[in-house]
Amino acid sequence: MNLLPPDHPLAGATSSSPLVRAYRGDRPESTPVWFMRQAGRSLPEYRALRTGTRMLDACLDPELASEITLQPVRRHGVDAAIFFSDIVVPLKLAGVGVDIVGGKGPVLEHPVRSAQDVADLRAMTADGVDPALFEPVAQGVRATVAELGAIPLIGFAGAPFTLAAYLVEGGPSKDHLAARTLMHADPEAWRDLMAWTADLTGAFLEAQVRAGASAAQLFDSWAGALCLADYSRNVAWASRHALAGVRELRVATPDGVELGVPTVHFGVGTAHLLEAMHAVGVDVVGVDYRTPLDQAARAVPGVPLQGNVDPALLAAPWPVLEAHVLDVLDRGRAAPAHVLNLGHGVPPDTDPDVLTRVVELVHGLVTSPRKLHLG
Repeated sequence: MNLLPPDHPLAGATSSSPLVRAYRGDRPESTPVWFMRQAGRSLPEYRALRTGTRMLDACLDPELASEITLQPVRRHGVDAAIFFSDIVVPLKLAGVGVDIVGGKGPVLEHPVRSAQDVADLRAMTADGVDPALFEPVAQGVRATVAELGAIPLIGFAGAPFTLAAYLVEGGPSKDHLAARTLMHADPEAWRDLMAWTADLTGAFLEAQVRAGASAAQLFDSWAGALCLADYSRNVAWASRHALAGVRELRVATPDGVELGVPTVHFGVGTAHLLEAMHAVGVDVVGVDYRTPLDQAARAVPGVPLQGNVDPALLAAPWPVLEAHVLDVLDRGRAAPAHVLNLGHGVPPDTDPDVLTRVVELVHGLVTSPRKLHLG
């Protein structure tokens, strides 16, 4: 049964929200805005709440994760929440030895470098990925949507390639050389690895949507390290597979129309991949700060876009940042709809008041297909 229950937020509470409308290609009266990594390290209330709690422990505590997710919504007045988690959470829940090391990021106990290493991973879910693995996250999602009301929650997961890159490299990498080497040196092992991460990511995304998320975003943080040929041949199929479960879900709107769950695909340094990333089967393409939105709109015509304020400018004088935000909004008019976001995550030393001011600026503008002006 692929029809979500009638009490799902997307069936009523969030169905006409600015974010959902924009994700479906409509242009609401004001541009919706939220920020990647809005929940977390830039907020003093988050730092106080996290004292003495390790990152992954916080992600897997339903009550704590829900409260952290809600903090930026209360503070900034953004148009969406994104569930507080980490892309390695499904790996942790599947039994992979992984931790998040301060100042470094995810670190794996045993990097995956051989066909046998891949076989050992696949043995962890030999009977398929059990949705019960993700119950701590589902509990947190349910608690969050109960508080959000008409504000949509976005579920997210790391794309199969990004998870595979972490597994092979054993941690963060600048060039992902070991992952790219395995891709070509042992294509069969690589395909098995990507199939496993795709199954895991897909189940993780679907669990969040079934628990109440109104949209799903796939983060392919490291896809920009790939050339178009490698992405198209060795990666895109896995992302398409990861999204398949969510793409099959349907919701009946208040007027009786069955619609799908909006999906978003974002990568870093992926100007050369935008068309291929959209082709995996998503509704919205996220654009990082390196590619102007009008250029991105030419690469994926007719597709709603999300992005792409440069995070570095959050620390610039307000007139500089304001002009940049207005320029991003103006360029975003080249797409049928636009959700303002950053072109990557909120830097940890960002002044939260600046984010609030950006939201107020965007919400104070009235949009139309031809012009943007103060309202």
